[in-house]
Amino acid sequence: MKTIAIYHNKGGVGKTTIAINLAASLQKQGHKILLIDLDSQANSTFATGLMKFLFVEDDDLRDRNVSHVIESGDYYFIPDVVRKTDGFNHPEIDVIPSHINLIQKQSKLNQVASYKTRLVTKLKRVEEDYDIVIIDTPPSRDIYTEIALYAADYLIIPSDLKPFANQGLPTVLEFISQIDEFRALIGKNYLEILGILPSKISTNSKFLNYVFPKQKESLLNSHNLPIMNSIIFERTVLSQCTNQTITMGDLEIPDPKSVLEFAPDSPAAMEFVQLTEEVLEKLGK
Repeated sequence: MKTIAIYHNKGGVGKTTIAINLAASLQKQGHKILLIDLDSQANSTFATGLMKFLFVEDDDLRDRNVSHVIESGDYYFIPDVVRKTDGFNHPEIDVIPSHINLIQKQSKLNQVASYKTRLVTKLKRVEEDYDIVIIDTPPSRDIYTEIALYAADYLIIPSDLKPFANQGLPTVLEFISQIDEFRALIGKNYLEILGILPSKISTNSKFLNYVFPKQKESLLNSHNLPIMNSIIFERTVLSQCTNQTITMGDLEIPDPKSVLEFAPDSPAAMEFVQLTEEVLEKLGK
């Protein structure tokens, strides 16, 4: 089982879009996938269709989500908390959902060191159940990001390659260095960076011919980091598939789809197929 974290400390670079559609594409290729949402904004949870409710009293995620996996050493193992998507992708994928209540629990988790390695321990118990685990992380340096990076074997750093994203990379690398110190203490290898993944890239021809190559060159000159060959472009279909709904009585209920389910022949779907092939090659699968 290989575990990949999707992380950048800058928001708005397509992190969740990459996490959910990479997971969906890997599942379609016959791999057994687990997606873990460790962001308190619960974007991956919403985008995979696990928030099919509109009112607080109907919230069925409050009492069984990723925070319970982290908080308890004796209960709430992966099979107890995992949810199967319904209509998001075929085949469907397993998801450990997040919840807004992660924000309230953060101070408590910071006080107990064992919380940081609990996901590592619980993932070991399902090594035979999954081929690849994808972890969507917060765009920050909080305890949930630490937990994700301790548990992961590999890291993908999505970036739109714009100045703020590039300027944030030294902070990301410093953070990873600190993560690696702790990983060594718990007997884990250093986190392997699969590369910076160009994401939310404009399809404008002038941009692609003139600006984009200079952005990549600037990045290569400034940071000793690999840039992935795959590119995820900014496409309308990626927001359309997330914003799908179904009518239930008088209500419009969220019913998002993976891009490979919603528009399988679209350029966006093909980009995720290419990303999947590159990731599998880098993982030796």
